[in-house]
Amino acid sequence: MMKHRSRSRNDADTRPDHQNQLGLERLIFFSDAVFAIAITLLALEIRLPETEELLDNAELASQLSGMWHEYLAYIISFLVIGTFWMAHHRKYRYIKRYDDRLMFLNLLLLMVIAFIPFPSSIISKYPDRSATIFYALTMASTGFLIAGIWWYATYNNRLTDPDLDARRRRDQFIAPLLTSAIFLFSIGIAFFSPNLSRLSWLLILLASFYANNRT
Repeated sequence: MMKHRSRSRNDADTRPDHQNQLGLERLIFFSDAVFAIAITLLALEIRLPETEELLDNAELASQLSGMWHEYLAYIISFLVIGTFWMAHHRKYRYIKRYDDRLMFLNLLLLMVIAFIPFPSSIISKYPDRSATIFYALTMASTGFLIAGIWWYATYNNRLTDPDLDARRRRDQFIAPLLTSAIFLFSIGIAFFSPNLSRLSWLLILLASFYANNRT
């Protein structure tokens, strides 16, 4: 009888940790699914212009080669979403607990991630300043949200281990801010050259490389 009571007491002590881990895993799995769907939708936005008649070989080749804006938008958005997913993945390696506020912040992030295919479709069709700025603002807000999630989780070790070192905490906070800074910087360039502004987004790869080598 005493053994049974002791076992029940131990189960009650460990159940909160088990439930917390299960809830955190569900949050991560749901986030991964949204990231995957957003990336998949990018490819669905690439379409040939509709015509009443079938194109012959020369016309099809011309149409396909003339869609380089669509290809470029897909590549940029795929890499950026992938970078955001990597940042999300790295941070949740250190987040050990969750609460309602973290879930809400994470939901806001996923809302923007799911929205990305729309500005991506815009820049694939309109190579002008307005489309470039609209896209950059969307991406910059995503980086700020990721940084906000990390700040909330690590403030006074709210949702992370107390032994998380200060350098790792700082680097994980700075990395998404670098991405946002690049997009905000590109907005200023867009007023002079939208094409050069989009080219500056390649700097995000360097920012991602920096983050990968610091964590």
